[in-house]
Amino acid sequence: MSEVKNTAGDTSRVALCLSYNGQPYHGWQAQRADLPTVQKYLEASLSKVADEPIEVVCAGRTDKAVHASHQVVHFDTRARRSSRSWVFGCNSHLPREISVTWASPVSSEFHARYSAQSRRYHYCIFNHPTRPANFSGEMTWFHYPLDEAKMHEAAQCLVGEHDFSSFRATGCQSRSPMRFLEHVDVFRVANMVLIDIKGNAFLHHMVRNIAGVLLEIGAGNAPVAWCREVLEARDRKCGGVTAPPNGLFLSQVEYPDEFGIPREIGAPGWLHALMCAAGRVESHNPDLWQLAFRE
Repeated sequence: MSEVKNTAGDTSRVALCLSYNGQPYHGWQAQRADLPTVQKYLEASLSKVADEPIEVVCAGRTDKAVHASHQVVHFDTRARRSSRSWVFGCNSHLPREISVTWASPVSSEFHARYSAQSRRYHYCIFNHPTRPANFSGEMTWFHYPLDEAKMHEAAQCLVGEHDFSSFRATGCQSRSPMRFLEHVDVFRVANMVLIDIKGNAFLHHMVRNIAGVLLEIGAGNAPVAWCREVLEARDRKCGGVTAPPNGLFLSQVEYPDEFGIPREIGAPGWLHALMCAAGRVESHNPDLWQLAFRE
């Protein structure tokens, strides 16, 4: 981590990374109704460790039943705790579906949302004629054969800066539909088809709507050219079905090097193992142990 300078009186800023299975929760954001959300449980846990009320800001809010393997948050606190205390103290109070991976002090200029340069999502599809029994809540089951090569070919028209109005939810509150996608890759590992998408930011339901179009193309229900037609229409009505939420993971958030936020060391799991098998990420990063156990 880089040297930290804080100027907000006796408070300091802490960044942490967490993973969660979103299936039991009504999304990330705390709500007025007494509904279970990831933010609600995280803030309650951190408040116990800090012995004061804690409010967090996340890199990207996730919807109901959407997961994360690399969600980044920050919070301000007067409490002084070691990185180890934040990680293990917080995890001792969290439900088993939520886990903090690392924590570290950061500059007061760091902002989990506004400092982010890019976000990366993976949409995971179990492509098999019979439904899965294991990890069924962490993947989307699609029981017709998929042509991942056609899906990948179709997705390349989305790379670059475009108006993604056709892929935004009707109730999306973003002021602009313009977004820049660095890559959209579709590949297969055995019976799993993964959509790997990285961009500067995303509209509401954007990844799931892209996945919905690509699934139709992969199943042979639409030609490869349909993805471009949907994009150029700039009309959500032309975009087809929104893919289910349970296959979607927020898997990476990148920041400028000056903040010293680690890269590619989200919580371990079956998704990370698949990415390693496909040669998409490094299989081991020793810094993970230093972040978790450093006093």
